[in-house]
Amino acid sequence: MPVMRAELPATLYTAEQSRALDQTAIEQYGLAGFKLMQRAGHAAFATLLHHWPAIKSLSILCGSGNNGGDGFVVAGLAHQRGLAVQLLCVGGDDFEQKLQGEALEAWRWCQALGVQAHGYAADTELRGEVLVDAMLGTGLAGPVRGVVERAIRHCNRSPQPVLAVDIPSGLCSDTGAVLGVAVQADVTITFIGLKQGLFTHQAVDYTGQVEFDGLLVPEAVYEDVPVSAFRTQAEDVAQALGARRRSSHKGDSGHVMVIGGDLGFGGAAIMAAQAALRSGAGLVSLVTRPEYVSAALARQPELMARGVSSGQDLEPLLELADILVIGPGLGRNAWGDQMLLQALQSEKPMVVDADGLNLLAEKNWLRGARRGNWILTPHPGEAARLLSDDVTTVNQDRFVSVERLQASCGGVAVLKGAGSLSCDGDALHLCAAGNPGMAVGGMGDVLAGIIGGLWAQGLKPVDAARLGVYVHARAGDLQAAQNGERGLLPTDLLPCIQALVSGLHE
Repeated sequence: MPVMRAELPATLYTAEQSRALDQTAIEQYGLAGFKLMQRAGHAAFATLLHHWPAIKSLSILCGSGNNGGDGFVVAGLAHQRGLAVQLLCVGGDDFEQKLQGEALEAWRWCQALGVQAHGYAADTELRGEVLVDAMLGTGLAGPVRGVVERAIRHCNRSPQPVLAVDIPSGLCSDTGAVLGVAVQADVTITFIGLKQGLFTHQAVDYTGQVEFDGLLVPEAVYEDVPVSAFRTQAEDVAQALGARRRSSHKGDSGHVMVIGGDLGFGGAAIMAAQAALRSGAGLVSLVTRPEYVSAALARQPELMARGVSSGQDLEPLLELADILVIGPGLGRNAWGDQMLLQALQSEKPMVVDADGLNLLAEKNWLRGARRGNWILTPHPGEAARLLSDDVTTVNQDRFVSVERLQASCGGVAVLKGAGSLSCDGDALHLCAAGNPGMAVGGMGDVLAGIIGGLWAQGLKPVDAARLGVYVHARAGDLQAAQNGERGLLPTDLLPCIQALVSGLHE
């Protein structure tokens, strides 16, 4: 049967929505559940052969649910191909009695082919050249325990590569959280609906390369089930920005004013301003401490740099700007207080980052300050302070947290981190790009500048936020691919930012 290996779709789904897709395909479009399970098994086996074409043996660990049923199909296909199959049933002595529906049908099909099955035990030797994880699917609700926990730890101790079927066992498909323990896969093949938890929080350390197969489900199925979130992709940048008119002038691309750089933090505001320029803003002003004006102009002479010592000095300058970017290097002293308060009173559209966010939380300036014309860009720690919560709670469900933040503050909220999220109250967007080399001081300042630069060019706030996050992350990936992740610096991204917003890279 044909296997439809495909590019990852843009749409993301919760576990409940994924089950609704399955049920819709079965009940409204006449696709038998076992037929879908067979297709999933074929897709998983094809993925396995694509990545490890020379293998001669497999160890397949199956649970008693539908995820295990997919594993039974893989076992049968491997057996038919002449591979040595070690099929291990993870679930206790009454494993076969637990099987129901399509999983039971797949078990009987597998047994009819002559595949030998054995119960998993702690002293079981995993003999296959590749391990296939088909133990737990998207229905996991609490921490993994018992024999499944032991089997997962066994897999993670073993040197063989691992293919996870639909989702690594032990991973929450809605949040990306590890529920006690989870399989660390090298490749994950997922089906029908792309699970939102595969791309954020702890999941990025467990999924390996994520691949997708739609199992030939009719497109109409997707019209009947709502989407949870959308992945931002390269084509979104091209569609939003497009080509500039040949008659364009600098005033058409907006004026960004970056405000920040208290004593000891001058570089942050300079980097944000550079990023705004490289993102395509027509004019960029930098308002900083007088001590840093010379350094800024030496670094980037295209900047219009002004030194100010008080909020009173800032006030007349604000009229020049279309978009404010405030927070990079702002500090938490009197100077920063005055800068932020003056910016807020101007009611100009603004990107608020770093110490701008911390001051909002510390001074309780968010009370009654919900507004529609700002973009807030916190990392989890800053988000926790804005929400009067703790970092663990924020990360426990990042999708819920970014929605809470937007509902509380208004505008657009960006929750940074692995799988950065943005929310404008109507839609959630996720960025799956980026790499751990970007975990270095100053990267957030560059992001704030990119978002401000894109917003100044006429994008809607939600598009400036989500596309800014993508351009920033993708620029980091391009640089890491060329020079490695370790030692990656925020200013290294600047040339790639220009290339990405100009359509020279996907």
